[in-house]
Amino acid sequence: MRTSTLLLFVTVSLGMAFAQEQEKKIGRADLPPAVEKTVATESQGATVRGFSEEKENGQIFYEAEMMVSGHSKDVLIDENGAIVEVEEQVAFDSLPADVKSGLQQKSASGKILKVESLTKHGKLAAYEAKVEANGKKKDIQVGPDGKALDHEE
Repeated sequence: MRTSTLLLFVTVSLGMAFAQEQEKKIGRADLPPAVEKTVATESQGATVRGFSEEKENGQIFYEAEMMVSGHSKDVLIDENGAIVEVEEQVAFDSLPADVKSGLQQKSASGKILKVESLTKHGKLAAYEAKVEANGKKKDIQVGPDGKALDHEE
């Protein structure tokens, strides 16, 4: 029993250390020139909250977190300055009826706290909502048509 507990602790600790290595906060001065150029364009009229460098499958990405007109917008950019993904907060009331219905069905009796549109490579891929139910928070997703996705985006 002691060995399995110790093994579990070591595994969790290594996993946490690995996850921390995968994303680190950086300053704007640390951005490559191509990424800085994209950030300058995307952040016009926004308040930049911070930057991070992320490593995923051996590739480095940069995330710019900002506030635009009172809502959050996170832009994931590759090393060449190309936008890979945008998560942008949207008002629930502004969503198409099918999307509202799909999110409400997936949230069951939970309360929808926040909704974001998820755009990948310039195409709307999903809507993601943060839901609170029984004191726990979780994320749910539906497609642009409000239907369940085959896999999470």
